[in-house]
Amino acid sequence: MSTSFLYHGFSLVGYDYVRTRYEGRSITFTIRHKRSKLCCPVCRSREIIMRGTTRRRFRSIPIGFKNVFFDLSVQRVGCLRCGSIRQVSLGFADPRFSYTRAFERYALELSKHMTIQDVAAHLSVSWDVIKEIQKRDLTKRFSRPFLKDLRRIAIDEISIRKGHRYLTVVLDMTKGTIVYVGDGKGADALDSFWKKVKRAEAKIEAVAMDMSPAYISAVSTHLPKATIVFDHFHVIKLFNDKLSGLRRDLYREAKDLLQKKVLKGTRWLLLKNPENLDSSKGEKARLNDALQLNQPLACAYYLKEDLRQVWFQPTKEKARLVLVDWIKRAETSGIKMLKKFAKSLAAFQSGILSYYDYRISSAPLEGTNNKIKTMKRMAYGFRDIEFFKLKIMAIHEAKYALVG
Repeated sequence: MSTSFLYHGFSLVGYDYVRTRYEGRSITFTIRHKRSKLCCPVCRSREIIMRGTTRRRFRSIPIGFKNVFFDLSVQRVGCLRCGSIRQVSLGFADPRFSYTRAFERYALELSKHMTIQDVAAHLSVSWDVIKEIQKRDLTKRFSRPFLKDLRRIAIDEISIRKGHRYLTVVLDMTKGTIVYVGDGKGADALDSFWKKVKRAEAKIEAVAMDMSPAYISAVSTHLPKATIVFDHFHVIKLFNDKLSGLRRDLYREAKDLLQKKVLKGTRWLLLKNPENLDSSKGEKARLNDALQLNQPLACAYYLKEDLRQVWFQPTKEKARLVLVDWIKRAETSGIKMLKKFAKSLAAFQSGILSYYDYRISSAPLEGTNNKIKTMKRMAYGFRDIEFFKLKIMAIHEAKYALVG
């Protein structure tokens, strides 16, 4: 092996080849510093004296199925110009780690296509080594996102663990990238984000979110000029939750066995959009039977379908008329659940209709949440929450096949 091979094969500059040792599945190349290339790592002066060496071994990219290592006696020098005593710069490796920069780049490239465990097994290192390589790379690229151009954002929380453990995620609606991940799901989860926005002097125009009082208060306080857009996905989801509760109460209160039998198992049919009901499985017939036997349930169901029309109008004014009409019908229905929900919509009317000013929703964030769930399944959980948050920041780079 020649010194030129060190340069062309491993990008090592300023070193001489000494010898090669073969041991089982590993190849070890012993190298040494070129005396003529040594200089002070502080002032770059060549007026130096030798102050001893420290023997180090660095893992490099494999050759075939063989692990490759470099043995080097790292030189320490004393500078006659600036007086410092330091180990010389290595160039090919960070002196804090036991592997080369080429190995680090190779591990990161493999990580685009393999899990951490797979990369670690392939390179014959521990899980923690690959995880730390990824974490440093992600920290360098995503710990300080560029926020000055933020104009439209979406805010939502995601569940990351059983026991009600949540993270709050902020999405840049223009670029489709996560720009912030905070702990918890309350207003305090966004405290750090507001400080970053203020430092960046970002001029955020619109915020898509659910009707969480905590988020409303936080956005109103820190972004008084921004338009709040209540996400229609969350509005419908909230109504669906109320509809499921109504069906459950009606089933519990029903005295007629036939009525109980018809109501049982209709929850998912009530939540489905009419066009998605499968006639071949008798879903439409079952739903019609349940609605015919129970007037309050039928009223709530048809109002659910009418509520969707608020977001399909040609103008904001027509949407306002549809919403106001819906609220009146719900208030006069005599059904407690509908009257209470109508009161909520009346209070949040401005944010609902703001959709026609800024046609944004947190739907892209829901897609991101699915990617995050897939990432969790692939990793079998994350022991390091900061690492997990960085992985979320980089989720737009990931390519996952989403399986339900």
